[in-house]
Amino acid sequence: MNRRKFLRSTGLAAGAAAAIATPAIAQSNPRINWRLASSYPKSLDTLYGCSPQIAKRVAEATDGQFQIQPFAAGEIVPALQVMDAVQNGTVECGHTLSNFYIGKDPAFVFDSVLPFGLNARQQNAWLHQGGGLELIREFMKPYNIHTIPAGNTGAQMGGWFRKEIKSVADLSGLKFRVAGLAGQILSRLGVVPQQIAGGDIYPALERGTIDAAEFSGPHDDEKLGFQKVAKYYYYPGWWEGGPNVSLFINLEKWNSLPANYKAVLEAACAEAVMWSLAKYDNQNPDALYRLVAGGAELRPFPQDVMQASFKEAQALYSELAAKNPNFKKIYDAWLPYWRKEQVWFRVAELPFDAFVSQQAQNR
Repeated sequence: MNRRKFLRSTGLAAGAAAAIATPAIAQSNPRINWRLASSYPKSLDTLYGCSPQIAKRVAEATDGQFQIQPFAAGEIVPALQVMDAVQNGTVECGHTLSNFYIGKDPAFVFDSVLPFGLNARQQNAWLHQGGGLELIREFMKPYNIHTIPAGNTGAQMGGWFRKEIKSVADLSGLKFRVAGLAGQILSRLGVVPQQIAGGDIYPALERGTIDAAEFSGPHDDEKLGFQKVAKYYYYPGWWEGGPNVSLFINLEKWNSLPANYKAVLEAACAEAVMWSLAKYDNQNPDALYRLVAGGAELRPFPQDVMQASFKEAQALYSELAAKNPNFKKIYDAWLPYWRKEQVWFRVAELPFDAFVSQQAQNR
């Protein structure tokens, strides 16, 4: 056989095979364009930043075939209406906090975090290994929502106050911007809770429409400028020890995605959880130093406030479980998991952290 003729013929055959294969590959990776509505303004480079981060990874992994265009709060819909927009198909997906929607059903809180609940690592374990995500997705199906964990801030601060909080009595009549079930808990102690989107908090605090506000931690709070209008900075934010931020996806749109696109989107969201936690852990310490140097006065919540809040939280959960079947179903699985996690962390994690933190103060 003529060697050159053979190579030429096999080369032509290979080219023909490639030409035939290319359309098949393209067909298995259809062109899809989604819009993503965020509950966060662009000034919050980590919370909002999860959205372009997810979009970038999805595009890279699909050779640009699956495009997600992020929009900041207010660009398509207001910050606190993201879930509605996803549910009714105005947008295909939204990056938001489930705590914003407890008015629809208090069981939404489990997708984020319960006050005095799990920290970021424990919440991640509950969702991905403890059966939490399966329960939450089942709960959200009637809302036409599929949820994927897609960010976390880690433990947050307790917020900015115009006056000192020295005891439970100082909470009476306090107009406090606080999201989720924390507002219901604090209302039992005399607080008047206000739910306000992140970008609207500063003017409300500046005008005196509210007396105090919590949002996240030092990195975000500094960007929002709260230190300019309230000097007392309290900790810890016991209502958000490790809040999961979610990608809400219209259930019909999710079900129509090819399996490989679903896998890519889940991987991008998982990376966003790690990315956001790492970013906050890296940037919060420097921001805290700057805030204190600029005049912010750090204060721990008094023990009577912490104890009273914890007591009211447990009472509220029992009441909700007694009257809300959705809450009860998830809470009955969550509560023993919470107890188990506290045992493990009390044995190893907390003693380690406490010892190392003490040594760092002495060096």
